Amino acid sequence: MKDKDGNELTSKEVVGKGVNRAYNVFLDLKLFILRLVGYVPFHSVRKFLYMLSGMEIGKGSTIHCFGNFFEPANIIIGEDTIIGGGGFLDGRAKLKIGDHVDIASSVMIYNSEHEIDNPSFKAKEEEVVIEDYVFIGPRVIILPGVRIGKGAVVGAGAVVTKDVGAFKIVGGVPAREIGERKNKKPSYRLGRARLFQ
Repeated sequence: MKDKDGNELTSKEVVGKGVNRAYNVFLDLKLFILRLVGYVPFHSVRKFLYMLSGMEIGKGSTIHCFGNFFEPANIIIGEDTIIGGGGFLDGRAKLKIGDHVDIASSVMIYNSEHEIDNPSFKAKEEEVVIEDYVFIGPRVIILPGVRIGKGAVVGAGAVVTKDVGAFKIVGGVPAREIGERKNKKPSYRLGRARLFQ
């Protein structure tokens, strides 16, 4: 047998690839079930099921309907944080989201991407960290290896390719600094999310 690049495989390598394929089918099934959990109309039930999958979710935090995930066991969400509907959280590397973070709808956070110049097009994984009191607008894309500092604001539709400093306001594609948040000592609580979102 040969691999996808045409290299001959030993019988041991063939067995290893078979085991890997079976494991990936299991993971795909798990992610499909998690996607179905996103249709459950009650925050508390969704939160319980997400935590069963290995996600760490802090007190008072909510993930709205229709979320999608990779490797939930690597996702850590702090307290009083809201993840908007239709979001995508990538846990193939560690994803840490702080306290009092407001993430709007349809935000995609990736921490794995292909190395386009690698001959085998392999993936690389880098941790993503979002610190406390961050606001991320709708349809933002955050790429691997990014740290978003405390109190930062990411404008709608931005593509974040590099770190964002504390209390900075960024927007655009790629995201660049467009301002700075005046309140340097935020202490608000986001509160209870709407019941059926």
